[in-house]
Amino acid sequence: MKEKYIKSPINYSGGKYRLLKYIIPYFPKEIDVFVDLFGGAGTVSVNVNAKKIIYNDLINYLPELFNIWKSKSLKEINQYINKTIETNSLSSTNKEAFLHFREKYNTTKNIEDLFILICYSFNYQMRFNNKHQYNSSFGYEASTMNDNIRNNINLFVNAIHSKNIDFLCNDFRDVDLAKLDSNDFVYCDPPYLISGAVYQDGKRGFKGWSQQDDIDLYNILDDLNSRNVKFALSNMLESKGNKNEYLIDWSKKYNIHNLNANYNGSNYQRTGKGKDIEVLITNY
Repeated sequence: MKEKYIKSPINYSGGKYRLLKYIIPYFPKEIDVFVDLFGGAGTVSVNVNAKKIIYNDLINYLPELFNIWKSKSLKEINQYINKTIETNSLSSTNKEAFLHFREKYNTTKNIEDLFILICYSFNYQMRFNNKHQYNSSFGYEASTMNDNIRNNINLFVNAIHSKNIDFLCNDFRDVDLAKLDSNDFVYCDPPYLISGAVYQDGKRGFKGWSQQDDIDLYNILDDLNSRNVKFALSNMLESKGNKNEYLIDWSKKYNIHNLNANYNGSNYQRTGKGKDIEVLITNY
């Protein structure tokens, strides 16, 4: 029987939902403290079994929203969503209502409204300008608060209510890993240096990602390894003909699991300029 994983209700660049069935089987079977250092949409965190889960992401909107959902009942969350949609006349065809609601969010910065706004945005994408003003366009006749999203909300919220999970917003270098030991596990899904992710270029009000960030992360992982703390790193060795040479060299001392062999029929396989090689690197 196939194991069913929980999907985050947030569409997020680099999300790991479609890869979970290939990644999680590599995780340790028993974990005391699980640290999701680049938590993103929270998909990995809510699908891991551990005594304690620490989710972290530098983009503050995500942990802020998850902390609100953690503090509210599922009934309260859905009531707020329904009332907001009705009050603001949001639908898949009402562009004027969307633009008005977007302007309202950019004034109030209500994080729950941001989530609703995303659900009516083009391709469900969360985008901002350099001033952190939300600027995604309207998803006419395509994006709406549909039954799939509502089901994902229910499953996701139930998961964070049932787990011992903390949502943090820190630079990965500032997360305290000093107390971790051999019973703990750190998972890292950083921006891929050679993939050109949306929030990687430093042009949308968020800190970009550079090779120095890669190096700092690898140093942290080396330190964890020296202390017998298990880790797994998702990354890309090659993309569109570009190679991450530093990663390739660094990874040789660890175990490399090529995910492409399993992950068929996706844009991870091959592009016009060459194949994409996505891997999971572990120290165990």
